[in-house]
Parts: sequence; C-alpha cells; structure tokens
Amino acid sequence: MNSSRGYTLIVLGVFGFAASGCLTEAGGDEAAPMDFGADNALENPTALLPNALTPNALTPNALTPNALTPNALTPNALTPNSLSPNAMAAIQAPEDDGAVSRKVLEYTVGCALDPTQSFSFAWIDAQGNAQSETYWGALGLATSWADKPLNKKDEEWVSACLASRINRYGVPVMISVRGKHPGLHKPDPSELTTYAMEEGAFWGNLFSSTPRLFACYYGPNADYARSQLRDCAAGHVEPNGGISECGIVEIVGACEDVCQSLHNSGKYRPKCQAPGATSSNNVITTFLM
Repeated sequence: MNSSRGYTLIVLGVFGFAASGCLTEAGGDEAAPMDFGADNALENPTALLPNALTPNALTPNALTPNALTPNALTPNALTPNSLSPNAMAAIQAPEDDGAVSRKVLEYTVGCALDPTQSFSFAWIDAQGNAQSETYWGALGLATSWADKPLNKKDEEWVSACLASRINRYGVPVMISVRGKHPGLHKPDPSELTTYAMEEGAFWGNLFSSTPRLFACYYGPNADYARSQLRDCAAGHVEPNGGISECGIVEIVGACEDVCQSLHNSGKYRPKCQAPGATSSNNVITTFLM
C-alpha cells in the first residue's frame, strides 16, 4: 500500500495537537460548523430529550487529516486553569490558526464530555472585539476529564473518537459511532436499521509518547464508503492506483483480519490489533446510511 501522510505541525490549544488548515477543503471552502445536538435531533426526535444523545451516537464529522498529527498531547484536566500559556494562546489566537485550534477543541469536547458538561473560554478577535466560546459535550467518552487528568483508557476512547471524525474533504457526513464504551454499546434499534453499512474501525492513542492512530476497513463496503466521501478507513484511491492515508491514521488492513467479529447486539468490533502493536478494546466502529 502506497501511503501519503504529509502534514505541517502547529500547536493546537488544549492538548498540543497539531493542525494545518484542517477544516478547509483543497478548494479552500471551510467545512460546515459542527453541531452535535442539532444534527442528532434531526435523525432521531428523542434526542430532544435530556441525555437522549448518550445512547444515540449519530454524529457529524468534518475534521480533515491534518487535524490530528503526532505532537505531544497533555492529558491534564480539561479546564482553562489547567492549560499552559502556550495552549491558551493557541485557542485564543485571532488568526486562522486560532480558528483551527478552536474547531478541533470543539470536536474533542464533543467526544469527551457529556451533554451536561461544557468548556468555556474567551478570546479577542482581529478587530479587538471580545468573543466568548462554550463547547458542549455530546458522547461522554471521558467525562472525568472535566476536572482531572485522563487515564489511559480514556485517552484511547477520545483518540478513537477523533480518528473516526476525520474526513479527507472536510465535508460533514452523518455517521453512527459504536463501541464497547457504556455510552456507545447500545445503539437505538432505528439507528441500527438506518445506519447498517459498516465502514470500518478506529483506535489508538494520541496522548502516548509515540502517538499512533489505526484504522481498518470492512472490505465489502469500501467502495461505498468512498462514494460517501469517507476515505479514511479504506484510504483514498489516487489516479495512479496508490492508496493515500489520512494524515496520522495508519490503515492496517481489513477489519475482518485485524479485529474481532461484530458484537451481536451492539454491532461493534470489541477488539482490534494492528500488526506489531498492542491490541485495544477501546475501538470505535463506524457505520453509514
């Protein structure tokens, strides 16, 4: 497999992520803003009820490959007071780099915190106007991060969630994310029926001393996933026939070869293992309409 992983490093806010134009398509159009709640409510009216988003994991994705790169991540508590001066400077920057940092922070909060939790901060735009931001949680994969450092398991869940949200083109596509995590392992019956096309699975750890993300694809649906502008599990097919990966995400083959079979009721891959790496139980499996 030929791969392409070019990316440029810039510090990203809270975690020391790196990003370079991560929410802009090749043509320069900025991706639509993320709104977990609104999109989910359209897919399932019960999402308008408190906490309905916890079991229903339909979420939009629009992060582009350069959003997640192997920079040092810090799993300190997710509060403004816990951020380093450099981290605060990144998310408060008025220029484009600041917008990128804020967008990835928004996605990260959506992965980690639940709908009752949020992260707020203020910044000054290029015209000198004060701006305030509040990013609300959604999936609740690491709720304790709101006031204490991440543990290894939570690091892996947040990492898998972010990996699943990468879109090569910066185009929001509704996906069903499923996994062994209590917040993901019991999808609504309607979600299982409507989002029945398995795309692949994502796992890894962006917070480790050697950050790595992995993906596998479900072979029979690889072409369909690409037709839906979801290339990061199976890879983007180049004109010369080569396969380009999405930034840091390493494609390790077919899910049938590197993961356990789908869980009967939850329809997720319980465990996956990349060649030469430790197996992981903290895996997110994605499904499309």
